[in-house]
Amino acid sequence: MSAKERALDAWLVTNARAGDRRAMARLVAFRGGRLLAHATRLLGEQEAARDVVQEAWIEILRGLKGLQDESLFLPWALRIVTRRVAREIKRRQRGRNLAQAVRAEVEPSVPEAGPDEVDAGKVRDAIAGLPPQQAATVALFYLEDLSVSEVATALDVPVGTVKTRLMHARAKLRAVLEGDDNGQT
Repeated sequence: MSAKERALDAWLVTNARAGDRRAMARLVAFRGGRLLAHATRLLGEQEAARDVVQEAWIEILRGLKGLQDESLFLPWALRIVTRRVAREIKRRQRGRNLAQAVRAEVEPSVPEAGPDEVDAGKVRDAIAGLPPQQAATVALFYLEDLSVSEVATALDVPVGTVKTRLMHARAKLRAVLEGDDNGQT
């Protein structure tokens, strides 16, 4: 994230705090896409992500007065979206557990066939296969291009935890992707 983006965040947040509705609208327009992309990566579907981000914006705009450093708006907002996504995932898991138990009784598991090439889809699938905390960390660090400290702020964890999650996620991704490469040779 550039210094110019941080400065624009700070300016928009300051004006939005003062009640400037145009600044609020510009803030939503400026950062809405990144928040939606983050939620979509975590949830895996855009419609549900839109709902989560819409709810998050209500919380974000109400909470602007409590934001200590306006230039850290994006990591702070990403943290709110991440928490909303986590709540949505927990809600869905309750329903899925029951559905999976019923499905396991009714239909046998069939492995899916597909190309063995390592491409962007394989990388996305590999990231999606990571535990949720590692997937969120990888997405924020590599896909949102946040620094380790910004990821820590966004996920509300210590910097060391971010580094550890990245280390474990890289190892898992390498194993999955190299396993695919080994299957080709």
